[in-house]
Amino acid sequence: MTFGEKLAQLRRENNYTQEQLAEILQVSRQSISKWESGLSFPETDRLIKISRLFSCSMDYLLNDDVTDRQPAARPVAAVAHSGITLHMNLPEKKSEKTVFGMPLYHIGRNAHGFFALGLKARGVFSLGVFSRGIFSFGAFSMGLLSGGAFSLGMISFGAFAAGILAFGAICLGLVAMGAVAVGCFSGGALAIGQYLAVGDTARGMIALGQTEALGSLYSHTGGSALADYARIHALLNDHVPAWLRFARECFCTLFLP
Repeated sequence: MTFGEKLAQLRRENNYTQEQLAEILQVSRQSISKWESGLSFPETDRLIKISRLFSCSMDYLLNDDVTDRQPAARPVAAVAHSGITLHMNLPEKKSEKTVFGMPLYHIGRNAHGFFALGLKARGVFSLGVFSRGIFSFGAFSMGLLSGGAFSLGMISFGAFAAGILAFGAICLGLVAMGAVAVGCFSGGALAIGQYLAVGDTARGMIALGQTEALGSLYSHTGGSALADYARIHALLNDHVPAWLRFARECFCTLFLP
């Protein structure tokens, strides 16, 4: 088999269209067509990518009489962060079906699809080391609903989380709940809130702490009586702007009777 015949066979076996393979190799669809028909030949760097993508040897691709593909190791994507190297070993797969102009699913180093899984992932549902999407999960994630070691989103969960609603070991948000929480309304072991802080150690306009409370307008240490809560609600009504009413109600539902 010629190189072009082998390439066409490998492409079909892995359910790629010429357009999809061209996007992965960063060439035009016409280039793929010419390679498969034998009218032209790819450059060395493209051959290496093809070998890695389809887990076959260069010898198999370049020699017509070689039939043994001699599978090579899958490509390894590595990301170094703070001296730690993270490896991902993913086959390249992409759906021919599209949703909102995106492949239904895409698995690969740089994945972009309705469902995306990869080192870098972008999609409605995305999962990756670096992940962006409406629903996003990964070591570093950003989305409407975001979860990961470092997360940013409207609703975010993580070791370090920032968002409108943020939950994590260290979190920053309009409503923040975690070991260390900083926001307009904060709850946690150490809670710092612009308007209301509830926790073991609390600091804010209104501070309710178990062991320490420092409030610029009102503070209370230990358990509170119903009369205290009535005063707190009155103070919140007087000082919290209307655009934060939703965040205030969410937080008060969790922490105040």
